[in-house]
Amino acid sequence: MSEQKPNCKDVMQHICESLGEELDSDKCVAIKNHLDSCQDCKSYFKTVELTIDYYKKYNVEIPQAAHSRLMNFLDLNDCE
Repeated sequence: MSEQKPNCKDVMQHICESLGEELDSDKCVAIKNHLDSCQDCKSYFKTVELTIDYYKKYNVEIPQAAHSRLMNFLDLNDCE
């Protein structure tokens, strides 16, 4: 994904690439349909988005151990 705020297509592409799937594959379509209709997932992803936005906006410096735990919790270790 780019440095800009990703759009829905970017997010779906990243999720599907992580799963080794094409964007229009059955699995990716099922994921998109689930995300469109699941309030729990919408809330989770909104929370992740806000966390990342605050992290960038306020240029927060946190200890490396805390950063590592956050990245691990968000399953984003391969993004560093």
